[in-house]
Amino acid sequence: MSHNVCINSSLTPNRTKALLLGSGELGKEVALELMRLGVYVIAADRYDSAPAMQVANEKVVFDMKDSEALKDVINRFKPDYVIPEIEAIATQTLVELEQTENLKVVPSAKAANITMNREAIRNLAANELKIPTSSFFFASTLEEVYANIDKVGYPCIMKPIMSSSGKGQSTIKCYEDIKTSFELACTQGRGGLNRVIVEGFVKFDREITLLTVSASDGIFFCEPIGHRQENGDYQESWQPQQLSSIVLDKSKDLASKVVKALGGYGIFGVELFICGDEVIFSEVSPRPHDTGMVTMISQNLSEFALHARALLGLPIGDIEFYGPSASAAVLATGDGCDINYKNLEQALQISKHSQLRIFGKPAIHGHRRLAVALCKDKDVQTAIANAKAMRDKIIIEVK
Repeated sequence: MSHNVCINSSLTPNRTKALLLGSGELGKEVALELMRLGVYVIAADRYDSAPAMQVANEKVVFDMKDSEALKDVINRFKPDYVIPEIEAIATQTLVELEQTENLKVVPSAKAANITMNREAIRNLAANELKIPTSSFFFASTLEEVYANIDKVGYPCIMKPIMSSSGKGQSTIKCYEDIKTSFELACTQGRGGLNRVIVEGFVKFDREITLLTVSASDGIFFCEPIGHRQENGDYQESWQPQQLSSIVLDKSKDLASKVVKALGGYGIFGVELFICGDEVIFSEVSPRPHDTGMVTMISQNLSEFALHARALLGLPIGDIEFYGPSASAAVLATGDGCDINYKNLEQALQISKHSQLRIFGKPAIHGHRRLAVALCKDKDVQTAIANAKAMRDKIIIEVK
């Protein structure tokens, strides 16, 4: 199929523009890839000096959950592409503008709107697409949780219907945990919604991310990514996660169904539970995934390069996998704006095939991911060990 893609990189008002809604470490890499293809990038976030703002052509600070403010920014910049990079956005406004003003939202306003809400995406997967998921129910009151908890049993997991990076998520081990978990979910969820999802535990063998690309020349898959989480936030990821051919085919089939239902061009981080030969849907992000940072060392085209190509309507071609690789998130705890990274030389001596990405976050207040260590090696186990050793060598001082 032929596609006539034109990118105007001249210094004129007609230059191709992309508005990034969310300017963290993932948005920063997307911005760089778009700029390499001649796109003018405006980086937006709720705070100043976010990582993507440090490399973009222009920046804007505003509350992206404010519908009127979002409309004003879009009208001001008149972007050719609006690229949601986080969940805390007035996505219903994007849906309206896509329908009434032909706004180009990546991968689609529908995808952004559905996937930011656990209730919407779970209903799409379980009820419309009829794909396997964990047992679950939704609740808006503590009484509803008490009344329905037997549907999933103990232990189970409670999450806000809108949140990310494990915020507001907790494990309910017994009846006495319910009230505390509900209060946590309601106070840490996004969007001001006191509504939760309660999920039954899945006794999975492994949890994977299958990066799935929808592009002008078809559907593409990266090698499966395994990962380890703590409190809902990833610690290490590796590629490839070995799967049987049966499980891999099932995973690709399930991911394809979800991606096609959401629509649009871009990369999707499809999270799956593997239970023997069974594949169970967990969640999906219509954008690069944090566990996918490993692709910055494992592939010829990182997840960010793939996203940029796809959303612009450019072909993907072949994704070349370089070999077993791993990433380790570098986290720190502190309170301050003066962040110093030490011992980098020793960290980079751990492996001959290593890279380090310091995100450039301007401040830390509590617990925050500040960098990622990347390694490629002869096998996955060695790559993971080296990435973790790199992380352990890095000293972060916060003042």
